[in-house]
Amino acid sequence: MPLLTVDELTVTFGGRGRKDVRAVNGVSFSVDQGQVVGLVGESGCGKSVTSLALMGLLPRKGVTLGGRADLDGTDLLSLSPSKMRDLRGRDMAMIFQDPLSSLNPVVPIGVQVTEILQRHRGLKGEAARKEAAHLLDRVGIPDPDRRLKEYPHQLSGGMRQRALIAMAVACAPRLLIADEPTTALDVTIQAQILELLKELVDQEGTALLMITHDLGVVAGLCDQVNVLYAGKVVESAGRRELFAHPTHPYTHGLLGSIPRLDAPRGEPLHPIRGSINDQIAWADGCAFAPRCDRYEMECLTGTPELTEPRAAGHRARCANPVLATTEVPA
Repeated sequence: MPLLTVDELTVTFGGRGRKDVRAVNGVSFSVDQGQVVGLVGESGCGKSVTSLALMGLLPRKGVTLGGRADLDGTDLLSLSPSKMRDLRGRDMAMIFQDPLSSLNPVVPIGVQVTEILQRHRGLKGEAARKEAAHLLDRVGIPDPDRRLKEYPHQLSGGMRQRALIAMAVACAPRLLIADEPTTALDVTIQAQILELLKELVDQEGTALLMITHDLGVVAGLCDQVNVLYAGKVVESAGRRELFAHPTHPYTHGLLGSIPRLDAPRGEPLHPIRGSINDQIAWADGCAFAPRCDRYEMECLTGTPELTEPRAAGHRARCANPVLATTEVPA
């Protein structure tokens, strides 16, 4: 059985005098222990909202959740706030996108790390401080005893992200959610952070849900990839299969817009036309149809289903999929 199973998750934002907005519209996927699963898509597709729903961090008012999200048999969506607080940090943890805004700016790093150790592992005093220093050293922060006394603004972007990772893995959670963990970091620090996450998965057997728009991160880290568009999974496949044979036109467009070192000099990129706002409701057809170069009238005959047009385990939600082999390397 998968460690995490998400089945038809929906998240709807509403309010008095405003039209309801369904940010997540029936997302389903699973994550096994020791597996890295990616949620990929451009800004506004529902990736971060999905992760916040799983962590129980969405506001209670104005938000309606649907579907199920089972963590080893426990439905996360039905837990009370107190039970979610017991679960967060101990069994599941999250690395947020912006470490500077995620860390408390007026509290030393050491206090923020030891707080988790006290809450979930019962460590206190010198034992908690030593374990916090060990965690910072484990994630590659030099001179951890000195860093424990410093504030977030005194650390570099890479060190702040490492401190967040140290807090996330302090209790060896079974599920780790990483929401764009390499945003705003230079490529050298990005590579170090990704290598650190890969080591944690390999050594601890942690299930990792990687949320990103960077397909380079996906190519180097993920085992299974789910491509989201307008709140739905439009393609799901193993990493190598997805990169070798992108089937949904949206996935094909994402890969085609990436600069390639082996491309002839001066060859233009092929971006996806329009923006995420150029869409129709899924109930009326494929939401990607207004931006799709393979649009047909069949695309407006209701919500397309996830099918396997190419191979078993490779599913796409498209009436006119791309079946020709692409030159994009795996």
